[in-house]
Amino acid sequence: MFHKVKGVAALPEHKLSVEFAEGVTKIYDAAPLMERIPVLKELEDEALFGSVQVDAGGYGIVWNDDIDLSCDELWDNGEEVSTPFDDLMSFADATELWGLSESTLRKAISYGKIVAGVDARKYGKQWIVTRDAMEREYGDRVGAER
Repeated sequence: MFHKVKGVAALPEHKLSVEFAEGVTKIYDAAPLMERIPVLKELEDEALFGSVQVDAGGYGIVWNDDIDLSCDELWDNGEEVSTPFDDLMSFADATELWGLSESTLRKAISYGKIVAGVDARKYGKQWIVTRDAMEREYGDRVGAER
């Protein structure tokens, strides 16, 4: 299963906070990998480590042309943590994860299946929806592993 990376931030002690499209945040400790893989030794430079970015398409994270980590590595070896934003996702992410169209979600709100202000909320032009609401209305996401 592909776990799309939505955001990443460098933390002290060579750890990374990684946000996934599913509404999950994991802390990934890069130090053990830096000890085992010579090219990753470069990440001991705090400025370089802090320059981490999400790879185009969310397939992983990158520092430069030579150093990157895959979304699978981050997902499989990261430790899940609780944040106030857990289980929240954009309509775009929800439609991709459940194989729906955004108009389907907008109709679900207008019909009261997904309750605006409870299950979903609009911020500017962006709608955010809870994972619970998506699972209640549409079941497990496409390719979900449980």
